[in-house]
Amino acid sequence: MTSTSTPAPASTPAPAPAPTSYGLERIKSTIPHRGPILLVDRVTGVVPGESLTALKAVSGTESCYDALGQDAGRDAYAYPFSLVVESWAQSAVLLSVWEQPNPDVLAGKVELAGAINDVAFGARVFPGDVLEHRVRLVKAAGETAVLAGATLAGGREVLRVGSFVVALREVATLLPGPEPALSTI
Repeated sequence: MTSTSTPAPASTPAPAPAPTSYGLERIKSTIPHRGPILLVDRVTGVVPGESLTALKAVSGTESCYDALGQDAGRDAYAYPFSLVVESWAQSAVLLSVWEQPNPDVLAGKVELAGAINDVAFGARVFPGDVLEHRVRLVKAAGETAVLAGATLAGGREVLRVGSFVVALREVATLLPGPEPALSTI
């Protein structure tokens, strides 16, 4: 008597776990920013539609320090608050478009930064510090998002943002129209 056995079903490999950290490749495939103005190095956590945490390492070789002389003191190397705000805002844009990325400013929908309110500055940062941007979605209405959050460096609060508005718009509606014809009198 022969025994027939049913072959064991092929096992399906378990899905790979979702990454817990995303580098420049994912960032550049999501938003159109590029060097030297791309000011986010890594996304360390994201809950789409809710929150995002990102990092930016401050380096002494950044272009904002190019004009400093060899004898510049420590205070001259304070990272400009305008760049801290820009870096945090890029993190906010990442959260707002995480599930509908568009790295091309010439096609599709592009991100427009709107109002930023209730901004408070805290500790200064210097080369060697790492900015940790924490962004949360406050409200989404259609293609407009209101975000808020803070930036820390070494546990010190560097920036707090009460609200920041990001809107998506079709690039075609933002391009200039045809030149008006000159009339002759």
